[in-house]
Amino acid sequence: MDQADVIIVGAGLAGLVAAAELGDRGKRVIVVDQEPPQNLGGQAFWSLGGLFMIDTPEQRRMRIRDSRALAENDWFGSARFDRPEDHWPRRWAEAYLDFASGEMRSWLHAMGMRWFPVVGWAERGGSFADGHGNSVPRFHVTWGTGPGVLEPFVARVRAHEKAGLVALRFRHKVDRIIMTNGAASGVSGTVLRADDAERGASTNRDVVGDFELLAPSVIVTSGGIGGNFEMVRRNWPRGRLGEPPASMISGVPDHVDGSMIPVAEQAGGHVINGDRMWHYTEGVKNWAPIWPHHGIRILPGPSSMWFDATGNRLPAPAMPGFDTLSTLRTILETGHDYSWFVLTQKIIEKEFALSGSEQNPDLTSKKFTEVLKSRLGKGAPPPVEAFKEKGEDFVVAGDLDALVAGMNQVAGGNLLDAAHLRAQIEARDSQIGNRFAKDAQVVAINGARNYLGDRLIRTAKPHRILDPAHGPLIAVKLHILTRKTLGGLQTDLDSRMIGADDTPVPGLYAAGEVAGFGGGGYHGYNALEGTFLGGCIFSGTKAGRSREIA
Repeated sequence: MDQADVIIVGAGLAGLVAAAELGDRGKRVIVVDQEPPQNLGGQAFWSLGGLFMIDTPEQRRMRIRDSRALAENDWFGSARFDRPEDHWPRRWAEAYLDFASGEMRSWLHAMGMRWFPVVGWAERGGSFADGHGNSVPRFHVTWGTGPGVLEPFVARVRAHEKAGLVALRFRHKVDRIIMTNGAASGVSGTVLRADDAERGASTNRDVVGDFELLAPSVIVTSGGIGGNFEMVRRNWPRGRLGEPPASMISGVPDHVDGSMIPVAEQAGGHVINGDRMWHYTEGVKNWAPIWPHHGIRILPGPSSMWFDATGNRLPAPAMPGFDTLSTLRTILETGHDYSWFVLTQKIIEKEFALSGSEQNPDLTSKKFTEVLKSRLGKGAPPPVEAFKEKGEDFVVAGDLDALVAGMNQVAGGNLLDAAHLRAQIEARDSQIGNRFAKDAQVVAINGARNYLGDRLIRTAKPHRILDPAHGPLIAVKLHILTRKTLGGLQTDLDSRMIGADDTPVPGLYAAGEVAGFGGGGYHGYNALEGTFLGGCIFSGTKAGRSREIA
């Protein structure tokens, strides 16, 4: 069909959720995407599958007391909404908190989704109770990771496709949203040559034809800008974070290019908070890359010591797992675009996880036996050991002098001095075993171990880093890893695009990352994790259920 009730631009998670909901309503839907069919699901496929949910059975079983009020305090303390245009982002944040503490879990559970029993504690903050960070663990890892999140929505869309309600058009790149008398009436663009590249790899942009599709409603769900370094640098918040790093690696495929943003703007959409973005500081180069500049994020426990490029320890709250943007700003203030973890074999075995479905085959498999074998067996999980052995950013040595020599070789130059690192590590080590420790990181480690989940699987027993019994020593060079766009196309709670004149653009809608996960940036300045997939699901649902789509 070349005519439908709704056209959705982007076959990622938000687009699939919207299509599933619209199909349930009997709407005829065409989903277009510039990538080939093997990329169905977009970025969500590569994710760890974490969802931000509030007061769940999983939390209660782990003795976590959570509430919507506590989550709201954490969210708004992190978001720090401070602009006139934050009206809709604030409304979306409130609505998501209602969803995450209400129907979200039961609705997803009814579709067959399940979660790992140990709830993760991400973005712990580290400053004030009313500031940034999660007061309690809320990161629910889905069984099956990213593919497990996608599975029920793909199944629903495929069922609607079989029934003739949904058509999937791959290799269709939208170049224009057709506007008739000020209202959306369809899309047009180019058909790209078929490409059998593996999922996530770069695909060709060879034009083999053009197309025009008509519908009175167009929903843009095309994702963010993380794979487009030029656009990232153009929007970089120099006033808050300083100059963008000279060198970055990418946590998303290069088709996450932001190409639909100017198309939507030309049709009357309005981007707000374009300078709000989320990039990680614990990126390592993938030893087996799939996309250009392919990086993987280390999800660290609290024990690795963190040093800047010159060997100075980062100050609190720039500690592993506590405050992403504060750490990013601290690193860039040094004038360098990388930093270092220094740790032991015992720490890497218990505390290193790697983000992504492909780096967690045990969780992706949905098999408890695989998880137990990987997480509780001898050594670190196999994907982590593979990075330690093959990754160019990893240095392993039997003593500190040899470790520092290897670090200088990896980084180039001789910025690091072994005596300087030794003095700082020995000072930290002297606090181990002192239950009245004043070292902020040692205090944080002890605090983490008060949580049963961290003590069981995420935090190594405190020990002296320079104690050979816990070696060898390991250093990891950490790069800035691009990931998420926090700002985006402004929308109201019906997912209608809001123009620069603060009025809805007839027939135009947006959801997912391109809409800042709702409203044009429902995170504000900081994310609490699990809110990216959660935001795609929520905003995709709101678009698919929009009362404005007749």
